[in-house]
Parts: sequence; structure tokens; C-alpha cells
Amino acid sequence: MKADYIIVGSGSAGSALAYRLGEAGHSVIVVEYGGSDAGPFIQMPGALSYPMNMRRYDWGFTSEPEPHLDNRRMAVPRGKVIGGSSSVNGMVYVRGHARDFDHWAEAGAAGWSFADVLPYYRRMEHWHGGTASDWRGENGPLHIRRARQWNPLMHAFVEAGREAGYPVTPDYNGHQQEGFGAFDMTVHRGRRWSVASAYLKPALERFNLRLLRGMAQRVTFDGTRATGVEMAGGEDLQARREVILCASSINTPKLLMHSGIGPAEQLVNHGIEVRVNRPGVGQNLQDHLEVYVQYAARKPITLYRYWNLLGKALVGAQWLFTKTGHGASNQFESCAFIRSRAGVDYPDIQFHFLPIAVRYDGTASAEGHGFQAHVGPMRSKARGEVTLASPDPGDDPKIAFNYMSHEDDWHAWRRAIRLTREVFRQPAMAEHVKHEIQPGGGDSDDEIDAFVREHAESAYHPCGTARMGAVDDPGAVVDPQCRVIGTQGLRVADSSIFPRITNGNTNAPSIMVGEKAADHILGRTPLARDEREPWVHPDWKSAQR
Repeated sequence: MKADYIIVGSGSAGSALAYRLGEAGHSVIVVEYGGSDAGPFIQMPGALSYPMNMRRYDWGFTSEPEPHLDNRRMAVPRGKVIGGSSSVNGMVYVRGHARDFDHWAEAGAAGWSFADVLPYYRRMEHWHGGTASDWRGENGPLHIRRARQWNPLMHAFVEAGREAGYPVTPDYNGHQQEGFGAFDMTVHRGRRWSVASAYLKPALERFNLRLLRGMAQRVTFDGTRATGVEMAGGEDLQARREVILCASSINTPKLLMHSGIGPAEQLVNHGIEVRVNRPGVGQNLQDHLEVYVQYAARKPITLYRYWNLLGKALVGAQWLFTKTGHGASNQFESCAFIRSRAGVDYPDIQFHFLPIAVRYDGTASAEGHGFQAHVGPMRSKARGEVTLASPDPGDDPKIAFNYMSHEDDWHAWRRAIRLTREVFRQPAMAEHVKHEIQPGGGDSDDEIDAFVREHAESAYHPCGTARMGAVDDPGAVVDPQCRVIGTQGLRVADSSIFPRITNGNTNAPSIMVGEKAADHILGRTPLARDEREPWVHPDWKSAQR
């Protein structure tokens, strides 16, 4: 089977890329191991905890024991379904801070500063924000809506932030990320609006695009030129032009290594012929950790009233027949981005507020009515790796995040927990607080450290394992045009190429990578830079601590 381009992975970047290549008149094969995204578990925003815990939709990866987190094995959900992780994620839409992308450019990713990527964000967005904004796109395929903040606790959280001395931002994806405000979500007409809905399905209908179910085992080569993809079962796909890996920050480095591209010593140890020695493949793994700071509620106004069989049935029935009600929201409707201390250049702590005390696996707190803030520092100095477990392409790779291995991360977590408690002590929230559920203990460094070791979880934002950088950078895997260094006809376009993790949730920047990579692949002049400076102010209380 032949096509101009073969894309491995139909996730956030892969679907966007497939649409743009097909739109340009090229034949495209998209390889996806997962199946259909039909059904309420994926399509109903309020059911978000289900698909990421179902092997039907999730690869089921777990980390190696994390030595600094009580040797716990951490869940690493990755979407195994059309739309990839955009079909199982929390639907939270965060571009990242402008400074994130400026750091990318400074690290060798020339042409990926905020001025360079902002036009691609606007191209991909169809923002339903209520008011026009030249910071936002209004004609793109990705529908994004502003949260309604239906519950009084959601407004109380934002007001408590203001009382604590932080700004209130009208649009954290616009010119001011810092502050408290309403979340954006990838929900349209009451349904999850994944990249499968935004890009892949329209492309399959309109363009010369084929979706092929199956597992890609390795890239095939003629010398150092990629020629296609070998599938499990022996079928060979042939690419007339290029192969593009968009298989996630876990599966993309695995594919590269099984194809002979990676750290030579590791490949030799597994009996894999070294085609290109790139020591950076699988390295630079980054993620966000978070904890739930939970409080018991004084008033029965939380989502807990629906946390029973009858309540869930009523919510589900309303959504099924009308696409409205609580099932039409991910319930992450209020948020904040703040700076942890004086001297921090831009926000380094993120909050997701939720009007129920519940875990991602759907287990509600025994306290009954409650609420919580998901909180975590954004820029850990820890780095992990993805390595091969065996020479068998069917085996999962080994994933070691090395969480909390840098001393500065412990200081960052102590500040994050203490600042969270300070927000919840403000009058707007204090009237709703019965008592703290967790951490629930004291405020000493040792007590906070113990809580983090026992309760920190991944926020499911792994990235960085095929880092983008300059061609002469020995740790870089791809150049700023997403070409795998040392090869021809092979690129990577997904969250693997992030030089450094972005502020907040990583779905939006992953889609942006697909959009921008398409122009590089097609040889088009990049969209015109937008030189406006985003709003940054060093003097808020959040920066004076």
C-alpha cells in the first residue's frame, strides 16, 4: 500500500497534520492501533474519568517504580483510539505561556517562539468566547468554549484568588495567562470535540486520506532515507514522500529505537542494528505532577448529589437526549495560574478547581459533599527517560519519570500547598469550608513532603522524548523543521519534540505542533509572526512572596 505521506498516530498532532496534508492535495495513510471513538464514555464530557481507565481506549502504560515517590508505579494513560489522547483527556484547553515558546526558541528550536506559534493557534481555533478577540481564532476546526461556571463554588474560588491578592484574568489563553478565571474546554454542542471530530473525520470525508488500523512496528529505510512503515503481521506501507511519527511521547521514541535510531549502546544491547546514533531519543522525559487539595463542604451544593446510580443515570439521560446538563461539561470550569515567589518570571503553579472531592478513577471522598483544587508546580527540573524493555516491538517500553529527583522540586511543592491553603482561607471560600480533607495534617516541610510522596499523581502531560533543537546539538532528535537528524524523509510531530514542557495542559500545544509541522513539510512560508507582547507584570502579590 502506497501514499505520499504515512502518519503513525491519529492523536492531537497526527490528525491536524493529516488534515492539512490532505487539504493540500496529497494522499495520506494514517496508521492507528486504536478503534472507534463512538459511544457515551468518550463523547460525553462529564464521563471523562471512564475512557482513561478502560483498556479499550488506553494503552495501559505504567512507569517503573519511582524512587522518590515511595517506589510507586504511576499510571501513564495514553489514548488508544482515533483522536489519541484528545479522545480520553480532560478537554481542558491551555495554549501555554508565551515565555514557554520563547524558551523553546532559545534552546535551539528556531522559528518556534511565541510570535511564531501564535498564528497557528489562531488558525486552529474556533473560539466561542462570547466576545471578539484578536488574540483568538474564530474560523478554525477546533471548537473551544468558555466554561459557564454554573456552580457558586466556581465563582467563590475565583473571588478567593482575588481576595488573596492575585489578578483575575479575562482570558488566560489571550494576552494574560496569570490570574484566576474561567477555563476553556474542547467541547462543542455538548460533546467532546477531539481532533477526531475536528480534523480526522472531515479529512476522511473530503480528501485522499485512508485510516489503517494496526500496529506500526518500525520505520523502513533505504540507507538513511525513510521509505515506509512495517506493520505487525508483516505488511509494508510505502511512502512516496515522507513518514511522520505522531505516536505520542511514549510510542514515538519506542518506534524510533526499534527502527535503529537512538542511543547506540542501548540498541546494540537489544540486538538492534544502529542506523543513526541519536543519544537524545527517549531522553528529556517531562511531566506535570499534581495533588488534590480537598475540603469538606458546609452546604450540599456540590456534584456529590449526583454521585449515585440514580443521579448518574439522570445526568446521562439528559445528555443522551439533549446534549445538555452536567454531562455536557468536564466540570473543570475555574482555574488559576500564579507565581510561587518573588523573582519568578511567569506563573509556575496551576490550579484546576472541581466542585466535588473525587479521584480520576471516579472514587469520591468518604466525606460526601466536598470540593478540591488540583494543584501542581509547572516546571519541574526532573528529567526521565523512555527505554526499550526488549527487542520485541510488541512489548511496552520502560518509562521512568524520575519524579521529584531534584531538590528544588520539593521546595516548589511546599510553596504550592501553602499557597493553596491560603486561597481557601479567604472569605469567599472560607464560608464554604467545613474542614480540610487532605492533606489534612500539619504544615511542616516534612508533613507536606510525606503527603506529596504518597499522593502525587501524574497530570498526564508526558512530553519531550524526541527533543527539537539545532542540528549540531547532540541531545536533539529533530531539527526545527521536525526532521529527524541524520535521516531523510522522516519527521516527528507530536509532544515528543517539546524542548521543555509548557505551562498547563499539553493538548493544545500538541495540536499546534501538527498545524505548524504541516507547513514545514509542505515547504510553505510559515504564517506571519505576531510580535505583540503578551501581558506580563512583575508586581502582583503572587510575585512578591
